[in-house]
Amino acid sequence: WSSPVAARNQWGEWNAPVEPYAVIGSIHYVGVSGVSAFLITTPDGHFLLDGAFPQSAPAIIANIETLGFNIRDVKYLLNSHAHIDHAGGLARLQQASGATMVASEADREALESGRVGFGAIAPRVRVDRVIGDGETLTLGGVTLTALVTAGHTPGCTSWAMDVRGADGAPHRAFFHCSATLAGQSLVPPAYPGIAENFRATFARLRTVEADVLLTNHPDMAELASKRARQIAGESNAFVDAGELQRLNARLEATFEAELARQTAVAN
Repeated sequence: WSSPVAARNQWGEWNAPVEPYAVIGSIHYVGVSGVSAFLITTPDGHFLLDGAFPQSAPAIIANIETLGFNIRDVKYLLNSHAHIDHAGGLARLQQASGATMVASEADREALESGRVGFGAIAPRVRVDRVIGDGETLTLGGVTLTALVTAGHTPGCTSWAMDVRGADGAPHRAFFHCSATLAGQSLVPPAYPGIAENFRATFARLRTVEADVLLTNHPDMAELASKRARQIAGESNAFVDAGELQRLNARLEATFEAELARQTAVAN
């Protein structure tokens, strides 16, 4: 986003419905056109990551059903970060599923108050479990590890898990919490420590190894073009060992340039 106003102009387009699909192994895309939601299925119930907009919840539920699953079998409801386009639908999804809502401590207040950025108000969601950096959730033989990658929000949380491809080979999937500024101010800081948080996140992500990059806006990882390649017969279209580091480098360069620009303007 170049600004909150520009973001709002995109929101209608982002909420258009899309066909759900299996990404790789037990990971499925169940979001809308411009905002991701991911269903990770297991024999003992499922994880659902993100709720998109308040208006997106019915589409997410329908997408889950289209794939042959039931919203009532979602046991853990996760959030990448407390912004309107990723947290807005969580309350409806929590009500429909009865799932345990899991979020970071630093984003908890925003979720429970409904004050989810950019002047937006979302239905308040009850956080049942606070997840810390490096902590895990396990269900049906699948373990997700939380990485608190702050910056975009104080509690921005990425997730990682092992998954097997169509050929049975092992892969590491990384659900990337956004590291864009989204029109937020660095000088003066939108919240205390925002610049330091971004820099710590970029440094940490340089140490992360993953070959399946999944982002909470599909265009950040070109998910639509990968899906087209998958349909055309490329079974491991979502596998790219270098993509996470390429994205991290681009986001870091953009951040540093914007920090320099805002600093110069402020001075």
